[in-house]
Amino acid sequence: MHVLAVLGCALSLVSLVSLLSPGVADEQCPPPCSCSSLGDARGTRVDCASRGLRSLPALPRLTRSLLLHNNSLASIPSGALDGLGLLQELNLSHNPWHCDCRLLYLRLWLEDAAVAALAPLRCASPAALRMRALQRLTGNELGPCKRLLPTKCLQFFWRDLVLIAGAIISLVLAACATTRCLNNP
Repeated sequence: MHVLAVLGCALSLVSLVSLLSPGVADEQCPPPCSCSSLGDARGTRVDCASRGLRSLPALPRLTRSLLLHNNSLASIPSGALDGLGLLQELNLSHNPWHCDCRLLYLRLWLEDAAVAALAPLRCASPAALRMRALQRLTGNELGPCKRLLPTKCLQFFWRDLVLIAGAIISLVLAACATTRCLNNP
């Protein structure tokens, strides 16, 4: 009976670990791309180059190398690259980037995560920005982007403010309880 309980706990632990850590078995290669394991190193090479892509496919979380050059990508949806924590190589060159607010996410993400991949990117449109380096664009040139940024910032602000207030109230209550205990032996 004891052996069955231990075995059950071990199986539960294995199931929990497989849910919490991404595995190769649950990773899917996007249909237009080709994927290959990077050998001993953890991660996948996803080659979507020259596939005529107009939108970004769903990418495996274990993507370490991502080739998206020579496609028809005009923008990348907000949050699309956020789950790629292992990404070390990224090639986005030779795409017709449309430089407006929809490209702001990509620019900011590249500034934080892959500055080298940002350098060769050029705007294809609008006409006033054609051939301008994406990294050299100002916020004014990207259009009225202010409405896209503050919402998430405010959501984080209010959530954090509530958490901080809760922590302060808890500390004050704990201090009061401690001082009462010290005053009343």
